[in-house]
Amino acid sequence: MNIKFNNRDPVYIQVIRHFKEQIATGRFEPGQEIPSRRELANQLKINPNTAQRAYKEMEEQGLIYTEGNLPSRITKDASIIKAVREELILEAVNSFIASVQSINVPLDEALQLVKNNYENFTVEQEDIHD
Repeated sequence: MNIKFNNRDPVYIQVIRHFKEQIATGRFEPGQEIPSRRELANQLKINPNTAQRAYKEMEEQGLIYTEGNLPSRITKDASIIKAVREELILEAVNSFIASVQSINVPLDEALQLVKNNYENFTVEQEDIHD
């Protein structure tokens, strides 16, 4: 697991966002076992309390669940997975809208530019986490 941390947001929030992205893209599958809190802290080189806080928040949001003394797992609830995906899409769309509105780009021009560039764009061209 590899996360590029920024200095703006709390680390536990960035960990949660990473999990949401992995869930939304299908890299984490429903019911998939995830690292223990201690393992995650070691993998990411973060404080174990930070990993604990991220897991606690994700459990409260229904993103992960833990049954008894078993390892934590990604939710199997399709409605939560769908909501996570929609949340991430809306964040991106709202950010885009704010950017193009600030420079007075008309809606039809913005939509045409999106259509023209969508198929050829790859995530590697622009790292949205920096």
